[in-house]
Amino acid sequence: MSASLIYDFNGLTGLQGRIARLEGDKPELLDIIGAVVESQVRRRIRDEKNDPDGTPWGKWSERYAKRRPAGRTLLMGEDHLLDTITHLNVDRDSLEVGSNMIYAATHQFGDDERNIPARPFLGISDDNETDLIREIDAYLDERIGR
Repeated sequence: MSASLIYDFNGLTGLQGRIARLEGDKPELLDIIGAVVESQVRRRIRDEKNDPDGTPWGKWSERYAKRRPAGRTLLMGEDHLLDTITHLNVDRDSLEVGSNMIYAATHQFGDDERNIPARPFLGISDDNETDLIREIDAYLDERIGR
């Protein structure tokens, strides 16, 4: 099992017309978007420890905290999850960002049977979206102008 992010930019009507004019350069733009989102997700795991909406992740249970090695933080065990955040261009119009680690979905969605709360790390916050729009706009300015 894995976890991935699907985000629809169709609501960004101000950029859609310009993106449509890219023609063959769209995969390059998707790679840029994917790299930015990867960076945002890694920062959320490594530093922020919040859902994309800004809600802090739930703490460990006392029982689990006692077993946890020193120096480890939420979702940062051996850095495997952090190291596997990647993006993949699915086709000419879409990409996925996520992790193929088997426990990624457990962290993203939680597991009621094992009493593991959801700690969503994939998603686009308002600040993330603002950063993405800025990156897309800069790329479009460079490639096709205003």
